[in-house]
Amino acid sequence: MTIKILGSGCKSCVALMENTKEALTALGIDAQIEKVTDFGAIAGYGVMSTPALVIDERVVSFGKVLKSKEIEKILEKVTK
Repeated sequence: MTIKILGSGCKSCVALMENTKEALTALGIDAQIEKVTDFGAIAGYGVMSTPALVIDERVVSFGKVLKSKEIEKILEKVTK
Protein backbone atom coordinates (compact mmCIF):
# COMPACT_ATOMS: atom_id res chain seq x y z
CA MET A 1 0.00 0.00 0.00
CA THR A 2 1.27 3.44 -0.91
CA ILE A 3 -0.10 6.51 0.82
CA LYS A 4 0.62 10.04 -0.32
CA ILE A 5 0.08 13.27 1.56
CA LEU A 6 -0.37 16.10 -0.94
CA GLY A 7 0.39 19.63 0.19
CA SER A 8 2.92 22.39 0.62
CA GLY A 9 4.29 21.07 3.90
CA CYS A 10 2.16 23.41 6.02
CA LYS A 11 0.97 22.70 9.55
CA SER A 12 -2.18 20.98 8.27
CA CYS A 13 -0.15 18.70 5.99
CA VAL A 14 2.12 17.71 8.86
CA ALA A 15 -0.92 17.00 11.06
CA LEU A 16 -2.47 14.80 8.35
CA MET A 17 0.82 12.89 8.04
CA GLU A 18 0.98 12.28 11.81
CA ASN A 19 -2.68 11.21 11.98
CA THR A 20 -2.11 8.82 9.06
CA LYS A 21 0.90 7.24 10.79
CA GLU A 22 -1.17 6.88 13.96
CA ALA A 23 -4.02 5.16 12.06
CA LEU A 24 -1.61 2.76 10.32
CA THR A 25 -0.03 1.84 13.64
CA ALA A 26 -3.43 1.29 15.28
CA LEU A 27 -4.47 -1.07 12.47
CA GLY A 28 -1.09 -2.78 12.20
CA ILE A 29 -0.79 -1.88 8.51
CA ASP A 30 2.62 -1.51 6.93
CA ALA A 31 2.50 1.15 4.21
CA GLN A 32 4.86 3.43 2.40
CA ILE A 33 4.07 7.10 3.06
CA GLU A 34 5.22 9.82 0.66
CA LYS A 35 4.99 13.59 0.87
CA VAL A 36 4.13 15.27 -2.42
CA THR A 37 4.85 19.00 -2.42
CA ASP A 38 5.16 19.66 -6.16
CA PHE A 39 2.11 21.67 -7.19
CA GLY A 40 2.17 20.22 -10.70
CA ALA A 41 1.99 16.70 -9.29
CA ILE A 42 -0.77 17.73 -6.85
CA ALA A 43 -2.79 19.28 -9.69
CA GLY A 44 -2.33 16.02 -11.60
CA TYR A 45 -4.54 14.36 -8.99
CA GLY A 46 -7.23 16.98 -9.61
CA VAL A 47 -6.77 18.37 -6.10
CA MET A 48 -7.25 22.10 -5.71
CA SER A 49 -7.40 22.18 -1.92
CA THR A 50 -4.76 20.68 0.36
CA PRO A 51 -3.92 18.75 2.41
CA ALA A 52 -5.05 15.69 0.50
CA LEU A 53 -4.79 11.99 1.27
CA VAL A 54 -4.15 9.54 -1.58
CA ILE A 55 -4.24 5.78 -1.02
CA ASP A 56 -2.96 3.57 -3.84
CA GLU A 57 -3.29 6.44 -6.34
CA ARG A 58 -6.92 7.19 -5.33
CA VAL A 59 -7.75 10.54 -3.70
CA VAL A 60 -9.79 9.72 -0.59
CA SER A 61 -9.82 13.14 1.08
CA PHE A 62 -8.81 16.73 0.36
CA GLY A 63 -9.11 20.16 1.93
CA LYS A 64 -9.19 19.01 5.55
CA VAL A 65 -7.15 17.31 8.23
CA LEU A 66 -8.72 13.96 9.00
CA LYS A 67 -8.50 12.61 12.53
CA SER A 68 -6.72 9.27 12.92
CA LYS A 69 -10.04 7.47 13.61
CA GLU A 70 -11.46 8.81 10.33
CA ILE A 71 -8.37 7.57 8.49
CA GLU A 72 -8.71 4.17 10.17
CA LYS A 73 -12.26 3.84 8.77
CA ILE A 74 -11.04 4.71 5.27
CA LEU A 75 -8.16 2.24 5.53
CA GLU A 76 -10.48 -0.53 6.72
CA LYS A 77 -12.68 -0.03 3.64
CA VAL A 78 -9.70 0.08 1.27
CA THR A 79 -8.02 -3.04 2.67
CA LYS A 80 -11.12 -5.27 2.52
